[in-house]
Amino acid sequence: MAATLCGKLLLRQGWQPVTQSVRHGSKAVTRHRKPMHFLKQKLMAVTEYVPPKPPKAPRRRTDLSVRQTQEDSGLVVLWKKQVKATFQDCKMIAVVQNNSSTTEDMILLKHRLHRHGITIKFFPNQVMKAYLADSQYSNLEPLFIGPTVLFVSKEPKVKEMLQSLRSAPQMVLLGACIENTLLSQQGVVNYSKLPSLPTVQGQVVSRLALQTSQTAAMLQRHPAHLSALLQQYVKQKEEEGTPVDSSSKAEMTSV
Repeated sequence: MAATLCGKLLLRQGWQPVTQSVRHGSKAVTRHRKPMHFLKQKLMAVTEYVPPKPPKAPRRRTDLSVRQTQEDSGLVVLWKKQVKATFQDCKMIAVVQNNSSTTEDMILLKHRLHRHGITIKFFPNQVMKAYLADSQYSNLEPLFIGPTVLFVSKEPKVKEMLQSLRSAPQMVLLGACIENTLLSQQGVVNYSKLPSLPTVQGQVVSRLALQTSQTAAMLQRHPAHLSALLQQYVKQKEEEGTPVDSSSKAEMTSV
């Protein structure tokens, strides 16, 4: 009762209560961000700015050489000694590229080459390049790229090597060093067509003997011709009845 009277009196006097906002349930969001079209996504990805990478500082050859000498193990030193001995003892060293030959093919090729005194040696390319860089065979260094092997022999047996390579098409000849002479693939083929050393020596000896015999015949030809002419002269004089001195006859016969 008191509350109703108090409320009526306050309303009559013009007093109003403090407004108070009451939060009701939030309204549903109707504006969502639309996904970007896939063509526009591709265009944005293609045209995205890619900053350039900072240039690397050039390495010094001295640092590389020092690092290489420090990292050389006992096995690498042994390989270098074997390579040096191979180039000193063998007259034929051929560089052949191995294009994924099987173990069976390699064994058959070794057997064919072993008949002619040719052996196959395997050395890492890094070891070969390290040795060739400071040697007189430095032009062979570009050939050692990828899997390579060496065909070596103490005597230059080029024909036998080429015949054995015909049965192994996966082995490709790149070049060779024959008797301290660097040859390309075509140069090795041309070298194989040359005659052997005994044949050349026989041809030289026969030609020299023929020249000496021709020289001796030419030297003997003029005295013999002169003697024949003098004898014919004496015969003509005797037929004519003209006396000829005995001393002149003796000189003619001696000639």
